[in-house]
Amino acid sequence: MTDNNNLLSVQDLKVYFRAKDQVARAVDGVSFDIRPGETVCLVGESGCGKTVSALTILRLIPSPPGEIMGGRVLFNGADLLDLDETDMQKIRGNHIAMVFQEPLTSLNPVFTIGDQIGEAITIHEQVAPGELRERCVQLLRDIGIPSPEQRLKDYPHQLSGGQRQRVMIAMALACNPDLIIADEPTTALDVTVQAQILNLMKSIQQKASMSVLYITHDLGVVANIADRVNVMYAGVIVEIGDTYQIFRNPRHPYTRGLLASLPARSRRGRRLHSIPGAVPNPAFKPSGCPFHPRCSFAIETCKTKFPEMCEDEEGHLSRCPVLD
Repeated sequence: MTDNNNLLSVQDLKVYFRAKDQVARAVDGVSFDIRPGETVCLVGESGCGKTVSALTILRLIPSPPGEIMGGRVLFNGADLLDLDETDMQKIRGNHIAMVFQEPLTSLNPVFTIGDQIGEAITIHEQVAPGELRERCVQLLRDIGIPSPEQRLKDYPHQLSGGQRQRVMIAMALACNPDLIIADEPTTALDVTVQAQILNLMKSIQQKASMSVLYITHDLGVVANIADRVNVMYAGVIVEIGDTYQIFRNPRHPYTRGLLASLPARSRRGRRLHSIPGAVPNPAFKPSGCPFHPRCSFAIETCKTKFPEMCEDEEGHLSRCPVLD
């Protein structure tokens, strides 16, 4: 599943959280790749480990209680998990940047927009004050903020939700990173602004030829932006394929359940499909396949044996021997 052409390769990553006498296996053997210029979506229900996986790539998991128990995160061939904090600071923002889900809590309320965008540049580059201001103005102009010179003086609370998210994108783009990790950046926005942000990210990515890891639970977003899709459940990847494969021929029952829950004109007037049950507590996962208690296709083997990832001739991978 990995090759030398990957920009990022996450291999058998395990991240556990300890609390008293319990161990929550939030990420439990996750593997996926991102190629240069590619948009990869990590999709799944809340609590499945998507955000923890992303934060671990940038080594932002608080320890304690979090602990990286194993695996590798190869970025341009170097294992990020082996780097010291000084070297990781050179990676964050400069080569890998992150757009967080809620900009109002991610932006500092006591610093202006210009200060916060400029900080991302001055940490990694030596820039004269005049050039720094011009770069900040241009970044705001590029991401569609009106009157960018004036907005530099504003504080986060003076901007709308969509503008704050655009500022987060500008901060991520400040040093022209190779990879942007976007953690559900449109969740708190209305539908019209969501579409604007998604189109903005697609446009910027095409111009800069950067890679994007997009974390979402919204399959409508996936269909709109993804080149490849990783479906995650209970801390593991259960299916990997390109967007066409995932939507036209889902090979894992969980993926089928997610797609069946989407509203469609052909099902107008009917109850929406839902997957019974809930994502298991990461401290008390079921034996065998973690999805088997909610799966209508489960057989006895599913209850005892953890399924291996199987690949077809088209490179479509699934962790379900029943539907394989």
